[in-house]
Amino acid sequence: MAETPSASSPPPREPRRPPHAKWAAFAAGAAILVALPGGPAAAEPRQKLTVVELFTSQGCSSCPPADANLIALTRRPDVLALSFSVTYWDRLGWRDTFGKPEFTARQYTYEPMLGERGPFTPQMVVNGRLSRVGYSLPDIERAISSAGPVVGPEVTIGAHDVAVGPGTAPASAADVWLAEYEPGVIEVPVRRGENAGRTLPHARVVRRLERLGAWTGTRARYPRPDAAPGLRTAILVQAPSGGPILAAATE
Repeated sequence: MAETPSASSPPPREPRRPPHAKWAAFAAGAAILVALPGGPAAAEPRQKLTVVELFTSQGCSSCPPADANLIALTRRPDVLALSFSVTYWDRLGWRDTFGKPEFTARQYTYEPMLGERGPFTPQMVVNGRLSRVGYSLPDIERAISSAGPVVGPEVTIGAHDVAVGPGTAPASAADVWLAEYEPGVIEVPVRRGENAGRTLPHARVVRRLERLGAWTGTRARYPRPDAAPGLRTAILVQAPSGGPILAAATE
């Protein structure tokens, strides 16, 4: 088990990985969420964004530096930064207060496409194309610069509907994902596990992830589920099975 780094100590050189056998079993059983039917939508086009997803855990002592880096990225208007809390470190004594199996499944689905040998924390994924350990903000910013914004179909978010414009879709269609997230920073006191006694700040915490349907390259519309009070909505159009993100928008 890794030691909890102090504020002055350098981050670990290796990310934290769950046991390989557990990863293989989870990957084999990860489910795809069910699509919902389409419906009308209307809203204004959004700025082209670079999507950065952080996979983190309150039960992992290596993650706080990456959580801090994600907070810094939220200040960039050209970046859609999202934090997904995974569940496989809950066994270390602290159950992540934001963790959900579907967030863990999303990370496991990514790894083969990204060339990783298995999931780890903290991991940042840029546009579904590049994988980085989240310790170094300059390294992440270089990845953002290299990836650039997603330039796929126009996505608009209405009060009750989501619209995806025409464009080039994968042969097997793309997935349209809805992610609802906390817009601000949440301070979490951790009482047990590797981060016991620390209060950890988290930004852009995803609370809900739902697949709205498939996009085949033609203009499509999807009903938008009612959001919980205080949450914001992001839409990701993504190649299937953990492929690249083609388009993104947020409120």
